[in-house]
Amino acid sequence: MNQTIRIDQRVRENAEHLARALENHMLNSFAPDAHKELRLFTAGEAAELLGISTSFLRKLHFEDRAPEVHTSAGGRRHYSAADLQNIRKSLETGSKTPGTYMPGRREGDKVQVLSFLNFKGGSGKTTSAIHAAQRLALKGYRVLAVDIDPQASLTTLFGYRPEYDFLESGTIYDALRYESPVSMREVIQQTYFEGLDLAPGGLMLQEFEHETPQALMHQVQPPFFARMAAALREVEADYDVVVIDCPPQLGYLTMSALCASTGVLITVVPNMLDIASMSQFLQMTSSLLEVVAEAGASMEFDFLRFLINRYEPHDGPQQQMVAFLRQLFAEEVMVATMLKSTAISDAGLTHQTIYEVERAQFHRNTYDRALESLNLVNDEIESLLQKAWGR
Repeated sequence: MNQTIRIDQRVRENAEHLARALENHMLNSFAPDAHKELRLFTAGEAAELLGISTSFLRKLHFEDRAPEVHTSAGGRRHYSAADLQNIRKSLETGSKTPGTYMPGRREGDKVQVLSFLNFKGGSGKTTSAIHAAQRLALKGYRVLAVDIDPQASLTTLFGYRPEYDFLESGTIYDALRYESPVSMREVIQQTYFEGLDLAPGGLMLQEFEHETPQALMHQVQPPFFARMAAALREVEADYDVVVIDCPPQLGYLTMSALCASTGVLITVVPNMLDIASMSQFLQMTSSLLEVVAEAGASMEFDFLRFLINRYEPHDGPQQQMVAFLRQLFAEEVMVATMLKSTAISDAGLTHQTIYEVERAQFHRNTYDRALESLNLVNDEIESLLQKAWGR
């Protein structure tokens, strides 16, 4: 006789089993009380991030215009992100052209709010968002990463365990909720990454989706589509760029992020199923945006771009799909593509990014190929930001 099972009990058992396994994985990857730390950068990496030559960087040290940095036994200099920022400030002070080394906002510039989104999971939203946030921070921008996905993958990549650290409070939900919201400043966490802060995500964000219909019935102000923008206004003076990782669904959270955004990046994997899904996503998004626009939401973006993700250049069908998208959307498809790479996925196994891992951990060509792809994508995003500021 077959035994029946209680599905609620089995799901709970599986959830608890998985949670314990994930905790063990984290403990094996990091010491129990340790916090993530950003690695040091070589002189070549430091020069590239500062936008100068390695010979000029050596000259700065020779002339005592750069701070003392960590030096290996062999005499090689290694730079922390804080070192880079100190050098950047020093160079900017002596520069005749404002913004040469400090590329962020100037007087009159508005904060740039970038939303990474797609209707479909697995399109590389979180990977794209965190690498963009980190690259911009490394290049001297003041960046706030905002995780509005209840799954909180972005938050996890910053070394947190959302199911423990932010189980009942401490997420961006606290600043968005309708009843007694807290100040945005109360939820922002400083990270181990110089110039990059985090507004964490977590399961509590799902409550925003559940509470919004009731809030609409009672006309709670501000309405759902204006709450993200209102929260960000509290802290916009502290940042040049805000990067929002949206959930893989077109709900109230995503709409609130869209209505706060100045730029939108839609990640798409170049295969027929993903593009068909994106077609449905765009149709639904346009209909919903029309509704919230009629309700008073601002719908003016500085740019919208499609970011080709998980791209395999030698895959014939993918090449055809990319060509199809470029023919259809022209310049709205980013020139740079994010390649599918084992280096990126392997780094994620230890909750790290390409900008965090050591090159020596990977096959050199694999790492360099992934790094070049990410840099091209993120530097194109940076050029969009600069263009939006009129530069």
